[in-house]
Amino acid sequence: MGRIGYLLTLPLLGGVRLVRTLAGAIDEESRHQLLNEDAIRGELLELQEWLEAGVIDEEDYERLEATLLERLDAARALRAQRSLIRPVLD
Repeated sequence: MGRIGYLLTLPLLGGVRLVRTLAGAIDEESRHQLLNEDAIRGELLELQEWLEAGVIDEEDYERLEATLLERLDAARALRAQRSLIRPVLD
């Protein structure tokens, strides 16, 4: 049925398909932003600037830095895992 089935169900399922596609795109972009090493390093630099400017105290700095370093480790681990999986799939 392929294309005909798709066209026949479009009025009923079109909205659902659109929402699913948008949700997938948002999820992918949020994962990219969350695990982007350059963005995390930028956040670490900004955090250092906040500390030096007195915006945050040492305790907040250490807590936020630990969170960012965990994200950086997770991003690196995911990248390493993907590099191991990718050659198997190619």
